[in-house]
Amino acid sequence: MALLEKVQAVVAEKLSVDESEVVPGASFTDDLNADSLDLVELIMAFEEEFSSDDVEIEISDEDAESITTVQAAIDYLRDNGVED
Repeated sequence: MALLEKVQAVVAEKLSVDESEVVPGASFTDDLNADSLDLVELIMAFEEEFSSDDVEIEISDEDAESITTVQAAIDYLRDNGVED
C-alpha cells in the first residue's frame, strides 16, 4: 500500500470522512472539518501508524502546526524516513 493510501486510511478513520475526500490538497480543518482535538488525535495516529522497528515517528508540536494538509503529512512522513 502506497504512503498516500495509508495516510488516506488513517485520516478517513480519525476524521470520519470518506477516503475519496482525503486528497493531497485537502486541508484538515477547512476541507475535512477537523477541530483542534481532531488534529491532536490525527498527529498521534500518524505517530502510531508510521512508527516501526526501523523508524520512530515523533512529531513535535512545532512540526504538527505545519502539517495542515494531506500532502503536508505525506511530505513530513517521507522526510522523516517513512517509505512508500
